[in-house]
Amino acid sequence: MRWIWKPFEGLTPHELYDLMQLRQEVFVVEQDCVYQDADGLDQQAWHLLGYRDEGLVGYLRAFGPGVTRDEAVIGRVVTSPSARGTGLGRPLMREGQARLVQTFGPAVIHLSAQAHLEGFYGSLGYAVTGPGYLEDGIPHLPMDRPAGA
Repeated sequence: MRWIWKPFEGLTPHELYDLMQLRQEVFVVEQDCVYQDADGLDQQAWHLLGYRDEGLVGYLRAFGPGVTRDEAVIGRVVTSPSARGTGLGRPLMREGQARLVQTFGPAVIHLSAQAHLEGFYGSLGYAVTGPGYLEDGIPHLPMDRPAGA
């Protein structure tokens, strides 16, 4: 697995295309959810791309504390359909958490989790911090991971 961690300005055109294509493949087409993926926040984010020989298989974007919330934030966590069932989600999240801490220092990390993934994120140290809500028609839960966890 080859990890790439870059701010928006450091992404090559090919990397940007890869991440947008993967996000649209999964979040828009596979999940049948029409929403504005290009939300104007990518330019403020750091991007973690996970490549294997066949291409981009994992991705997330992250924000340092104070950018979109008081806490650091991880979002747009996605694995390629070709990599499902391989256990990629856990190393993707661990790498993202480590890179956030390395870049910004220890901080609470917030995420907006699809409700059916509560157990997965819980196993990584996240806890539900409020009531569930619909985001783009999909049930979500606010979850936080304590600084230094």
